[in-house]
Amino acid sequence: MLDELLGRASLKDELADLREERDRLQAQLDAEQERRKTAVRDRQEAEERVNRLEDRIADLEGQLGGDDDEAARSFRGRDRVRGERLEEILGRLRSVRTIEEGALTVAVGNRLPAEVRAPFEPVAALVDRAAPCLAVTDDAGVVTVALEPSLLPEPFVEWGDRFRLEDEWFQPRGPFALALVRSDVFAYGAYEGDERVDFEGFESDVKGAHSKGGFSQGRFERRRDEQIDSHLDRVQAILDERNPERLILVGERTVLDDFEADTVATVPVDATGEPEAALDDAFRSFWTTTLYRL
Repeated sequence: MLDELLGRASLKDELADLREERDRLQAQLDAEQERRKTAVRDRQEAEERVNRLEDRIADLEGQLGGDDDEAARSFRGRDRVRGERLEEILGRLRSVRTIEEGALTVAVGNRLPAEVRAPFEPVAALVDRAAPCLAVTDDAGVVTVALEPSLLPEPFVEWGDRFRLEDEWFQPRGPFALALVRSDVFAYGAYEGDERVDFEGFESDVKGAHSKGGFSQGRFERRRDEQIDSHLDRVQAILDERNPERLILVGERTVLDDFEADTVATVPVDATGEPEAALDDAFRSFWTTTLYRL
């Protein structure tokens, strides 16, 4: 009664409602954080399974295409590394010093060049399996590895007293833009090194799987194609307007070839979710190096 007389009853009701809303939102936040932890863990486990499967595929391909000695060889290991772990590995390789022209670095296109196969024997066939890649070895055969960097340079062969491993091939350096394109999602980030300084993104309403009833299958597919085309036209307009000096284009393999853009790399990646989260996922995926232990 006193609360009602003093006008506090409505305030208490409002306070109770606000607390209930706060608790509900906190529960949602906790659930979302747990979901992200689970997603990261699932992704790491999936990457490990992919690594093992790709190792096995590479071994079988070698057995089908090589001689008996080559068929008996396999990678000692294969890892996907980024961030501090990648920097640590690159630091070890950069610390190697040899006699003059005792360290060989090769940017391999489709196959290890014939003139430098001998220094990589008996694992030259493994370099071919890892290609395109960077392959390094020294004159004593102490260090021999192959790496698939984020930005692979044009093919070259270089002898020196150390391996040639440029920062910008492996790590985000300087200003650049990363654009993620899916058939229904677009995300654009401008970066200074590993720091994102600008973002733009959107989702388009693109029909999913055809259900029974309504449009015929043919009409449904035409309508979906029109929606995708409209989405991609909007993406192209933004890329034309932005016109970054260094553009990395990633996303769905089926749509990447539809763009007229001058890029430093165009790479399919599996990044899902809403635009900003998907862009962060694509950034991590792109700036990851595959290390082959030969």
